Amino acid sequence: MLTSALAGFAATVVLIVAIGAQNAFVLRQGLRREHVLPVVVICAVSDLVLISAGIAGLGAAVAAQPTVVTVIRWVGAAFLLSYAALAAKRAWRPSALKPAGQAPATLRATLLTCLALTYLNPHVYLDTVLLLGSLAQQYPHRWLFGIGAALASAVWFAGLGLGAHRLAPVLSRPTAWRVLDGLIAVVMAGVAGTLLV
Repeated sequence: MLTSALAGFAATVVLIVAIGAQNAFVLRQGLRREHVLPVVVICAVSDLVLISAGIAGLGAAVAAQPTVVTVIRWVGAAFLLSYAALAAKRAWRPSALKPAGQAPATLRATLLTCLALTYLNPHVYLDTVLLLGSLAQQYPHRWLFGIGAALASAVWFAGLGLGAHRLAPVLSRPTAWRVLDGLIAVVMAGVAGTLLV
């Protein structure tokens, strides 16, 4: 039983550590120290829901409907390109580079952005619903695999969001914010490009 949970934890760590839309947003919120706990909770709970859906069989059902997968891919690519453009704009304008120099976003706006980055990002579905859902089926205790996967997600997002302030001294300079936002823009555009190709 413990093997299934550890396998779920390890599989999720491997998938989640790559810089993606969710991770970049959580990191940015953590650096700004703005609505970090609600963002972490939304990301962790969303992964729990999506992993559970994959284990319950939604992944197989979605994969059997190519039209649904295509629509998700195109909508997600459009959203990621929009987010990449916003990050590029922040990187281009020096006045918007320091988190302290920006007007704080409302909790509502922050949560809506977090939900959009989670549920409009096709990679989230590929990783959690399809991949983790199908991996779980290979273990005798698939729901323990899911618990391990959800725990890894919660630990990752909590560490990223709540530990980001430790990077604040490095990222207190406008040049560092320019690099971070530029990197986010490139990663988002790259992910969108892979979806379109």
